[in-house]
Amino acid sequence: MVIHSVKTGSAVSQGEPATGVRLWLIMASYLEQSIRKLRDFEGSIPWMYRDTVGKVTVAVGLMLPNEAAAQRLPLMIGERRATEAEIAIEFARVNALAKAHPASFYREKGGLELRQTDIDSLLRVVLVGFEDELRVHLHGYDAMPDGVKLALLDMAYNLGPAGLVHGYPQLLKAIGRGAWAQAAAASVRRGPSAARNKWTREMFLENVVQTVKAEAESVLRRLLYGLIGMAAALWAAKKSERLLTLRKVDKNLDRG
Repeated sequence: MVIHSVKTGSAVSQGEPATGVRLWLIMASYLEQSIRKLRDFEGSIPWMYRDTVGKVTVAVGLMLPNEAAAQRLPLMIGERRATEAEIAIEFARVNALAKAHPASFYREKGGLELRQTDIDSLLRVVLVGFEDELRVHLHGYDAMPDGVKLALLDMAYNLGPAGLVHGYPQLLKAIGRGAWAQAAAASVRRGPSAARNKWTREMFLENVVQTVKAEAESVLRRLLYGLIGMAAALWAAKKSERLLTLRKVDKNLDRG
Protein backbone atom coordinates (compact mmCIF):
# COMPACT_ATOMS: atom_id res chain seq x y z
CA MET A 1 0.00 0.00 0.00
CA VAL A 2 1.25 3.48 -0.86
CA ILE A 3 1.45 5.73 2.19
CA HIS A 4 -0.39 9.01 1.81
CA SER A 5 1.21 11.85 3.72
CA VAL A 6 -0.68 14.52 5.60
CA LYS A 7 1.32 17.66 4.84
CA THR A 8 2.18 19.95 7.71
CA GLY A 9 0.53 22.86 5.94
CA SER A 10 -2.81 21.13 5.42
CA ALA A 11 -5.05 22.01 8.34
CA VAL A 12 -8.22 20.00 8.79
CA SER A 13 -10.86 21.42 11.13
CA GLN A 14 -13.22 19.29 13.14
CA GLY A 15 -15.54 17.48 10.76
CA GLU A 16 -14.53 19.63 7.76
CA PRO A 17 -12.10 19.11 4.86
CA ALA A 18 -9.12 21.37 4.32
CA THR A 19 -9.82 24.82 2.88
CA GLY A 20 -8.89 25.40 -0.75
CA VAL A 21 -10.30 22.05 -1.85
CA ARG A 22 -12.95 22.21 -4.54
CA LEU A 23 -15.89 21.40 -2.31
CA TRP A 24 -18.28 20.79 -5.17
CA LEU A 25 -16.34 17.59 -5.94
CA ILE A 26 -16.51 16.36 -2.35
CA MET A 27 -20.23 15.57 -2.60
CA ALA A 28 -19.88 13.58 -5.84
CA SER A 29 -21.52 10.21 -5.28
CA TYR A 30 -18.66 8.20 -6.77
CA LEU A 31 -16.26 9.80 -4.27
CA GLU A 32 -18.47 8.66 -1.42
CA GLN A 33 -18.50 5.16 -2.91
CA SER A 34 -14.71 5.30 -3.24
CA ILE A 35 -14.35 6.27 0.41
CA ARG A 36 -16.49 3.30 1.50
CA LYS A 37 -14.56 0.83 -0.64
CA LEU A 38 -11.17 2.14 0.50
CA ARG A 39 -12.25 1.75 4.13
CA ASP A 40 -13.15 -1.86 3.31
CA PHE A 41 -9.94 -2.61 1.43
CA GLU A 42 -7.40 -0.63 3.47
CA GLY A 43 -9.00 -0.58 6.90
CA SER A 44 -9.75 2.51 8.97
CA ILE A 45 -7.74 3.04 12.16
CA PRO A 46 -8.72 6.11 14.23
CA TRP A 47 -5.59 6.11 16.43
CA MET A 48 -1.92 6.53 15.53
CA TYR A 49 0.13 3.40 14.86
CA ARG A 50 3.35 2.38 13.12
CA ASP A 51 3.07 0.61 9.80
CA THR A 52 5.23 -2.22 8.45
CA VAL A 53 8.08 0.17 7.55
CA GLY A 54 7.84 2.10 10.80
CA LYS A 55 5.98 5.22 9.68
CA VAL A 56 3.48 6.74 12.10
CA THR A 57 0.15 6.37 10.34
CA VAL A 58 -3.52 7.04 11.04
CA ALA A 59 -6.95 6.68 9.45
CA VAL A 60 -6.92 4.99 6.01
CA GLY A 61 -3.16 4.69 5.50
CA LEU A 62 -2.40 8.40 6.04
CA MET A 63 1.27 8.81 6.96
CA LEU A 64 2.24 11.49 9.48
CA PRO A 65 5.81 12.64 8.72
CA ASN A 66 6.20 14.46 12.04
CA GLU A 67 4.33 15.61 15.12
CA ALA A 68 3.44 18.92 13.46
CA ALA A 69 1.38 16.99 10.89
CA ALA A 70 -0.36 15.11 13.70
CA GLN A 71 -1.10 18.35 15.56
CA ARG A 72 -3.07 19.62 12.58
CA LEU A 73 -5.50 16.74 12.80
CA PRO A 74 -8.73 16.96 14.82
CA LEU A 75 -7.69 14.22 17.26
CA MET A 76 -10.07 13.79 20.16
CA ILE A 77 -9.85 12.60 23.75
CA GLY A 78 -13.37 11.50 24.47
CA GLU A 79 -15.61 14.43 23.55
CA ARG A 80 -12.96 17.16 23.57
CA ARG A 81 -10.29 18.19 21.10
CA ALA A 82 -6.79 17.10 22.12
CA THR A 83 -4.25 19.85 22.70
CA GLU A 84 -1.07 20.20 20.64
CA ALA A 85 0.97 19.11 23.67
CA GLU A 86 -1.13 15.97 24.13
CA ILE A 87 -0.81 15.13 20.44
CA ALA A 88 2.98 15.64 20.56
CA ILE A 89 3.26 13.28 23.54
CA GLU A 90 1.13 10.62 21.83
CA PHE A 91 3.08 10.90 18.58
CA ALA A 92 6.35 10.42 20.47
CA ARG A 93 4.94 7.45 22.40
CA VAL A 94 3.77 5.65 19.27
CA ASN A 95 6.95 6.47 17.37
CA ALA A 96 9.05 4.93 20.15
CA LEU A 97 7.26 1.58 19.97
CA ALA A 98 8.40 -1.28 17.76
CA LYS A 99 7.12 -1.18 14.18
CA ALA A 100 4.91 -3.61 12.28
CA HIS A 101 2.70 -4.77 15.14
CA PRO A 102 -1.08 -5.03 14.67
CA ALA A 103 -2.72 -1.61 14.94
CA SER A 104 -4.36 -2.60 18.23
CA PHE A 105 -0.90 -2.87 19.81
CA TYR A 106 -0.49 0.94 19.64
CA ARG A 107 -3.89 1.85 21.03
CA GLU A 108 -4.12 3.31 24.51
CA LYS A 109 -7.40 3.16 26.43
CA GLY A 110 -8.91 6.63 26.58
CA GLY A 111 -6.25 7.83 24.12
CA LEU A 112 -6.37 10.12 21.11
CA GLU A 113 -8.58 9.12 18.21
CA LEU A 114 -10.14 10.60 15.09
CA ARG A 115 -13.87 10.59 14.54
CA GLN A 116 -15.07 8.67 11.49
CA THR A 117 -16.38 11.86 9.89
CA ASP A 118 -12.91 13.40 10.16
CA ILE A 119 -11.30 10.28 8.71
CA ASP A 120 -13.65 10.50 5.74
CA SER A 121 -12.86 14.20 5.31
CA LEU A 122 -9.12 13.48 5.23
CA LEU A 123 -9.71 10.76 2.66
CA ARG A 124 -11.78 13.09 0.47
CA VAL A 125 -8.94 15.60 0.43
CA VAL A 126 -6.52 12.89 -0.75
CA LEU A 127 -8.90 11.61 -3.44
CA VAL A 128 -9.65 15.09 -4.80
CA GLY A 129 -5.91 15.68 -5.07
CA PHE A 130 -5.50 12.37 -6.90
CA GLU A 131 -8.20 13.38 -9.35
CA ASP A 132 -6.29 16.56 -10.19
CA GLU A 133 -3.28 14.42 -11.10
CA LEU A 134 -5.35 11.94 -13.10
CA ARG A 135 -6.87 14.76 -15.17
CA VAL A 136 -3.39 15.73 -16.31
CA HIS A 137 -2.73 12.28 -17.78
CA LEU A 138 -6.23 11.15 -18.80
CA HIS A 139 -8.00 13.39 -21.30
CA GLY A 140 -11.72 13.54 -20.63
CA TYR A 141 -11.45 12.13 -17.11
CA ASP A 142 -14.51 14.04 -15.85
CA ALA A 143 -16.71 12.55 -18.60
CA MET A 144 -15.69 8.98 -17.82
CA PRO A 145 -18.25 6.61 -16.28
CA ASP A 146 -18.31 6.52 -12.48
CA GLY A 147 -17.21 2.89 -12.48
CA VAL A 148 -14.01 3.80 -14.34
CA LYS A 149 -13.31 6.62 -11.87
CA LEU A 150 -13.85 4.25 -8.95
CA ALA A 151 -11.39 1.76 -10.41
CA LEU A 152 -8.80 4.45 -11.13
CA LEU A 153 -9.08 5.99 -7.66
CA ASP A 154 -8.65 2.59 -6.03
CA MET A 155 -5.54 1.93 -8.10
CA ALA A 156 -4.17 5.43 -7.48
CA TYR A 157 -4.64 5.03 -3.73
CA ASN A 158 -2.92 1.67 -3.76
CA LEU A 159 -0.10 2.52 -6.18
CA GLY A 160 0.11 6.30 -5.97
CA PRO A 161 -0.91 8.38 -9.01
CA ALA A 162 2.64 8.20 -10.43
CA GLY A 163 2.74 4.43 -9.98
CA LEU A 164 -0.55 4.10 -11.83
CA VAL A 165 0.35 6.45 -14.68
CA HIS A 166 3.87 5.15 -15.30
CA GLY A 167 3.37 1.52 -14.30
CA TYR A 168 0.25 0.72 -16.33
CA PRO A 169 0.64 2.25 -19.84
CA GLN A 170 -1.52 -0.43 -21.50
CA LEU A 171 -4.33 0.31 -19.08
CA LEU A 172 -4.21 4.02 -19.87
CA LYS A 173 -4.17 3.34 -23.63
CA ALA A 174 -7.21 1.07 -23.31
CA ILE A 175 -9.05 3.70 -21.27
CA GLY A 176 -8.22 6.32 -23.89
CA ARG A 177 -9.90 4.13 -26.53
CA GLY A 178 -12.85 3.29 -24.33
CA ALA A 179 -11.82 -0.38 -24.57
CA TRP A 180 -13.17 -1.36 -21.18
CA ALA A 181 -12.60 -5.14 -21.47
CA GLN A 182 -8.93 -4.53 -22.29
CA ALA A 183 -8.71 -2.01 -19.44
CA ALA A 184 -10.11 -4.63 -17.06
CA ALA A 185 -7.51 -7.17 -18.16
CA ALA A 186 -4.70 -4.61 -17.76
CA SER A 187 -5.79 -3.50 -14.27
CA VAL A 188 -4.56 -6.56 -12.33
CA ARG A 189 -2.00 -5.67 -9.63
CA ARG A 190 0.43 -7.67 -7.58
CA GLY A 191 -0.07 -7.22 -3.88
CA PRO A 192 -3.76 -6.41 -3.41
CA SER A 193 -6.11 -9.25 -2.58
CA ALA A 194 -7.85 -11.26 -5.27
CA ALA A 195 -11.15 -9.76 -4.10
CA ARG A 196 -9.84 -6.23 -4.57
CA ASN A 197 -8.48 -6.97 -8.05
CA LYS A 198 -11.78 -8.63 -8.95
CA TRP A 199 -13.76 -5.58 -7.82
CA THR A 200 -11.54 -3.24 -9.85
CA ARG A 201 -11.95 -5.41 -12.97
CA GLU A 202 -15.71 -5.45 -12.46
CA MET A 203 -15.79 -1.64 -12.37
CA PHE A 204 -14.29 -1.58 -15.86
CA LEU A 205 -16.37 -4.51 -17.15
CA GLU A 206 -19.55 -2.85 -15.92
CA ASN A 207 -19.06 -0.38 -18.75
CA VAL A 208 -18.74 -3.19 -21.31
CA VAL A 209 -22.23 -4.32 -20.32
CA GLN A 210 -23.54 -0.77 -20.48
CA THR A 211 -21.92 -0.22 -23.88
CA VAL A 212 -23.37 -3.45 -25.29
CA LYS A 213 -26.77 -2.56 -23.85
CA ALA A 214 -26.62 0.93 -25.37
CA GLU A 215 -25.58 -0.50 -28.76
CA ALA A 216 -28.38 -3.10 -28.60
CA GLU A 217 -30.91 -0.40 -27.76
CA SER A 218 -29.60 1.69 -30.65
CA VAL A 219 -29.98 -1.25 -33.06
CA LEU A 220 -33.48 -1.94 -31.77
CA ARG A 221 -34.43 1.72 -32.19
CA ARG A 222 -33.13 1.74 -35.76
CA LEU A 223 -34.97 -1.51 -36.46
CA LEU A 224 -38.16 -0.14 -34.96
CA TYR A 225 -37.88 3.09 -36.94
CA GLY A 226 -37.26 1.00 -40.08
CA LEU A 227 -40.34 -1.13 -39.42
CA ILE A 228 -42.42 1.98 -38.78
CA GLY A 229 -41.11 3.44 -42.01
CA MET A 230 -41.94 0.28 -43.94
CA ALA A 231 -45.42 0.16 -42.43
CA ALA A 232 -45.99 3.80 -43.34
CA ALA A 233 -44.78 3.15 -46.90
CA LEU A 234 -47.07 0.11 -47.25
CA TRP A 235 -50.00 2.08 -45.87
CA ALA A 236 -49.30 4.91 -48.32
CA ALA A 237 -48.99 2.45 -51.22
CA LYS A 238 -52.28 0.78 -50.35
CA LYS A 239 -53.97 4.14 -49.98
CA SER A 240 -52.64 5.18 -53.38
CA GLU A 241 -53.83 1.91 -54.88
CA ARG A 242 -57.32 2.43 -53.44
CA LEU A 243 -57.46 5.94 -54.85
CA LEU A 244 -56.50 4.70 -58.31
CA THR A 245 -59.15 2.01 -58.08
CA LEU A 246 -61.82 4.55 -57.11
CA ARG A 247 -60.81 6.82 -59.99
CA LYS A 248 -61.14 3.95 -62.46
CA VAL A 249 -64.58 3.15 -61.05
CA ASP A 250 -65.61 6.80 -61.42
CA LYS A 251 -64.42 6.87 -65.05
CA ASN A 252 -66.35 3.71 -65.87
CA LEU A 253 -69.46 5.17 -64.30
CA ASP A 254 -69.07 8.35 -66.34
CA ARG A 255 -68.79 6.33 -69.53
CA GLY A 256 -71.89 4.36 -68.62
